[in-house]
Amino acid sequence: QVQLVESGGDLVQPGGSLRLSCAASGSIFSLKTMGWYRQAPGKQRELVARIGSGGDIVYADSAKGRFTISRDNAKNMVYLQINNLQTEDTAVYYCWQFPNSWGQGTQVTVSS
Repeated sequence: QVQLVESGGDLVQPGGSLRLSCAASGSIFSLKTMGWYRQAPGKQRELVARIGSGGDIVYADSAKGRFTISRDNAKNMVYLQINNLQTEDTAVYYCWQFPNSWGQGTQVTVSS
């Protein structure tokens, strides 16, 4: 059974940075496409970024430039670095593993 555990969410001021982490277990991690999604209050869950087993990366248009996804197959970890956080980045961020496994989410709040 796949288990995904996110961490790193916090309350930060606009312009700050965060690094979200996701620890995965229960699958052959190195063979799996991983990703980060987010869901803001009152909105649908949306893709932020995905990273394939070979390191190929897809970013949502809204994530290009400030978000960086990476993975460490030796540690079964996937990361999301977010720079220059803006109030519209406030959301619950979810770790995802292909095809349909989800973590519980970590809250990111951007506010002054």
